[in-house]
Amino acid sequence: MDEMHKMEELVAELNRLAYHYYTLDAPLVSDKEYDVLYDKLLQLEAESGLVLPDSPTRRVGGELLKGFVPHRHLAPLWSLDKAQNIEQLRLWEARVLKLVNDYNAKNPDTPLPAPCYAVELKFDGLTLNLTYRDGALVQAATRGNGVTGEGILEQVKTIKSVPLSIPYREGVIEVQGEGIMNLSVLAEYNRRAADPLKNARNGAAGALRNLNPKLTAERRLNAFFYNVGYAEGTSFSNHQEMMQFLRDNRFKVNPYLTYFDSFDGVTEQVAEIEAKRSGLDYLIDGAVIKITDFRTREVLGYTDKFPRWAVAYKFEAEETTTILQSVSWNVGRTGKVTPLARVEPVELAGVTVQNCTLNNVGDIERKNLKFALGTRVFIRRSNDVIPEILGKVTEESDGGEIVFPAECPACGFPLEMRGAHLFCNNKLNCKPQIVARITHYASRDAMDIETFSEKTAGQLYEELSIREAADLYDLTLEQLVKLERFGEKKAQNLLQALEDSKHRDLASFLFALGIPNTGKATTRMLAEHFRSLDAVMAATPEELEALPDIGGIVAESITGYFADPFTVSGIRRLLEHGVVPEMPDAPAAVNEDSFFFGKTVVLTGTLHRLTRDDAAARLEALGAKVSGSVSKKTDLVVAGEKAGSKLAKAQELGIPVIDDEEELLRLLGGQPS
Repeated sequence: MDEMHKMEELVAELNRLAYHYYTLDAPLVSDKEYDVLYDKLLQLEAESGLVLPDSPTRRVGGELLKGFVPHRHLAPLWSLDKAQNIEQLRLWEARVLKLVNDYNAKNPDTPLPAPCYAVELKFDGLTLNLTYRDGALVQAATRGNGVTGEGILEQVKTIKSVPLSIPYREGVIEVQGEGIMNLSVLAEYNRRAADPLKNARNGAAGALRNLNPKLTAERRLNAFFYNVGYAEGTSFSNHQEMMQFLRDNRFKVNPYLTYFDSFDGVTEQVAEIEAKRSGLDYLIDGAVIKITDFRTREVLGYTDKFPRWAVAYKFEAEETTTILQSVSWNVGRTGKVTPLARVEPVELAGVTVQNCTLNNVGDIERKNLKFALGTRVFIRRSNDVIPEILGKVTEESDGGEIVFPAECPACGFPLEMRGAHLFCNNKLNCKPQIVARITHYASRDAMDIETFSEKTAGQLYEELSIREAADLYDLTLEQLVKLERFGEKKAQNLLQALEDSKHRDLASFLFALGIPNTGKATTRMLAEHFRSLDAVMAATPEELEALPDIGGIVAESITGYFADPFTVSGIRRLLEHGVVPEMPDAPAAVNEDSFFFGKTVVLTGTLHRLTRDDAAARLEALGAKVSGSVSKKTDLVVAGEKAGSKLAKAQELGIPVIDDEEELLRLLGGQPS
């Protein structure tokens, strides 16, 4: 077989594997197997001096370009009219119905069908217009003014979900889509970048309009496609046919695409998309509603700016700008000192925002916020969590300085910088740390001490000198009844709850200790694997790293925690007070034929038919190991509603996902008990 034929076969196979991996999210081989074929192609290209037009090696980015070349689109790229609320959306529907009814009244022999509607996501990225000639990608351009854009072919070739060649070879076609940067990719990029990106939209647009394709490749962009704007040799009667054409030609079509005969279904779907928006791994700023029948589209036509047969429904912004007013510093239970920003109040995603997270000192410096007080900043809110400051609107250091504290704002102890974080090491006398540790110890998922709260912890700290969890078991009725808001009944209830807490299971006890970088899933796995407190405390980093949920950082956190004399002393005192972490029951014999047997499973998102804890218990009963984080050791991810970064990472790693709760119940063996 000659070299050219070998290269053609390798290119075809690598493109087939990439299509399954990047477009279908269904990998056929491991990364290692793909790399072997890729390296073989690289070697052949180096030896022959030839690179085929659709070779995947072209995706790494070539030489620096001298400038953008204007590209005139074969068909115009229209903007969309916008609806800001359901009432405006209904007005659009009414105009469509009137136009259809007027046409049908004048043309009774060839009436238009009753309108049917497609609902798609409105991506917040950069519009792409791709040109294919006889199956080969020959140009890619920005939208520009809708008639002429900028040629960005070399940049777009770096996007692995963009096919370099397609099966359709009957002439020239233009396909429109959106270039995006996944939020999980943005987060990973910003962890490594000296100059972090403000948001995913800027990350995608900046990469595609950069004259250095190698930089574009580093951003690991993605793309979804939703329209054929121009086509020689083929035509479509409706939207469904066109979307199937895109799928058949290996374009990545977003799964959030639905069709409705009733406009009530459209409004319900729009509301559902908005509810799920924060759980997506990419930015959207609305939904797009289109008439599906192409003859109806032709009859309805266009205004000067917009097609009459489509409309964009705009969601409330999840990003906006406001003024950074001040920064305060808060101390957590591990001693970590974190900055909290106060901003000029602004409406964002339906709420008034006044406070934003800044994460840590390193985050402030990376985002060019050190001199940002009094200046305008980007903020983003998602998943109903405290909004995050993304960066300054301008690049200048023209604001007041954020001063990093040298001493703990709560106790005055000198602070230590560890990595990007500041820490107060005064474990014995720093009130916020102590109150937070005791509150965590008493929480429901830990020792479950009923009637206990953070307010109670603060009161006991101030009035009875409670300094660690073991001190709780020294409390007496006489002490408690003297406290404000503590009657005899409340005092007796607290003492009984403390007594009841002495016999929690080992997993709950380990979680109550507040070991850094460990959550409920990790402490449960530690309990079930080591089966005794002494064995957990004596575990080596190597033993810990062998477990599915634990990497090097978590292993060091666990061993470092139990090497601390303060920790050991506190645990010894708890045991002396009668706290007896109960060993987990010996694992029951499981059916090794179970689908889940031997698999490491991660649960993410919201389940409706059973709780996450119930699902975890049933999975473990079938021989699965339930983990709290996604890694290469993960075998399966169960994704409920609003699944976010864990689902995105699973898709990135090619890990199988169950996203249908009914299917999960079937595999678990029936309905929840």
